[in-house]
Amino acid sequence: MRHAFSLIELSIVLVILGLLTGGILAGQSLIRASELRAVSTEYSRYVTAVQTFRDKYFALPGDMTNATAFWGKDNTNCASHSGTAATPGTCNGNGSGTVHWFNNEKHRFWQQLAFAGLIEGSYLGTSTLPYVIVGTDAPASKLSRGGWGSGGEGNGVGMTTAWGANGSGIAVGYGNFFTFGAQTTTNNPLSGILKAEEAWNIDSKMDDGMPGLGKVITYVATGVGYCDNRADNTDYNTTYKLTESDARCAFYLRNAF
Repeated sequence: MRHAFSLIELSIVLVILGLLTGGILAGQSLIRASELRAVSTEYSRYVTAVQTFRDKYFALPGDMTNATAFWGKDNTNCASHSGTAATPGTCNGNGSGTVHWFNNEKHRFWQQLAFAGLIEGSYLGTSTLPYVIVGTDAPASKLSRGGWGSGGEGNGVGMTTAWGANGSGIAVGYGNFFTFGAQTTTNNPLSGILKAEEAWNIDSKMDDGMPGLGKVITYVATGVGYCDNRADNTDYNTTYKLTESDARCAFYLRNAF
């Protein structure tokens, strides 16, 4: 006598498998939604931290001219600066009011915020690399693979596919900004990490839902026409390319501090 599953038993198994699959997918969706909400929360936290720092030290982190008086100097990288050598120590900025790319102010920005106890983590504060290492030079995000960067208008690196960049790749109208994306090998964290619909969702909650206008500006390292529908970098009134399913979007958050 041969034994086999009845149709009812097979149906029950299929229902159970369906429920398990649905539960897993729903759980993944909830986790992703939580990660996406964290982006705006992290941004608000860092803006508040910079404002508090400026109120206390009368300067921007990374740019302050007397940082070594508070945290000692990194004698390896800024032996000529005033202050007593300390480990790890830091370096003074030039006091220009802009967080510069060229002289490691973008790295010391995060280091000095951490020294002041205004953000969590520990950051090196200097690098010989042309890019920011997420988690080492700048904070990682709760969103998987995501990280934050900082900079200021006048920095000429990596802006050629961003709105408001002139022919030399200089950011125009960005002020002091944050960046948000995945790690690159040439820049602040700006590799694509968000689907267009996710980017639109964040932009709509934080700003105006327009990829080329407001404070939340999209950036696509691979060129135009992926995250949004722009024809070129002057197509400011374009919309997000909501049919794009690949994670190609990153952000500049301009005039943030």
